[in-house]
Amino acid sequence: MRRPPRIPEPALPEDADAGGLDRSLRSELRTLSKENAEGVGGHLVMVGRMLDAEDYDLALAHAEAAARRAGRVAGVRETLGVVYYRRGEWAKALAEFRTARRLSGSQHLLPLMADVERGLGRPERAVELAASPEAARLAAPEQVELAIVVTGARADLGQHAAAVQHIERLARASTVRQPWAARVRYAYASALEGAGREEEAQQWYASAAEVDVHGETDAAERLGTSDEAWVVDLGDDEPVPGESGGDERARPTRTDRGPAEGRA
Repeated sequence: MRRPPRIPEPALPEDADAGGLDRSLRSELRTLSKENAEGVGGHLVMVGRMLDAEDYDLALAHAEAAARRAGRVAGVRETLGVVYYRRGEWAKALAEFRTARRLSGSQHLLPLMADVERGLGRPERAVELAASPEAARLAAPEQVELAIVVTGARADLGQHAAAVQHIERLARASTVRQPWAARVRYAYASALEGAGREEEAQQWYASAAEVDVHGETDAAERLGTSDEAWVVDLGDDEPVPGESGGDERARPTRTDRGPAEGRA
């Protein structure tokens, strides 16, 4: 029986060094031969670069090359899933995330899986995933991510009051030094807007824009202030008026901006 022809791999530049990968991913690659680990690592480095450059076709080519070389490595399958996610290929993304979850035994992909369910037009499944026992055991970074996803899913279902309630505490407890503050505040503003609370929504879009130093949301564009600073005097370390204290959770990896960047 003839073997299928080998699919050409995209070229790797000399500086595509696996040493720049996350430590846990480098550890996974140690299960491979040294030569293969170097090749897979190089492709994974290039996936990151191409995603940053929004060259999703080349990112996919590198991710697929890595998966052909190391299809049993959870981090490789997760990376391929992320590329599909960024491309809006929801069914393929979900299949890869499920495979990565099975290989790793980790639940950290649940927020992304829930968001993919939204992309597939199944927000009720996103809510179900968030209510699962596995979701209750997520680490703090994924808890924040999942809260944003569920807020959007509730809005998808027309449950606007529930969407507001779900994210309100996190938004009001956020402080300007917390790296997830812009995204959480943006999600709250979007939920308020969906609930018809326009004036409050504008205030929270302004609050999100004030702390969004990396342009992670389109809050400034919504306010018509993308070319100038939008200043809301909240103090350097003070929580948003209305709730005391801060919720020390990590920054979510998405916003409510559209496919792959999140959906309102």
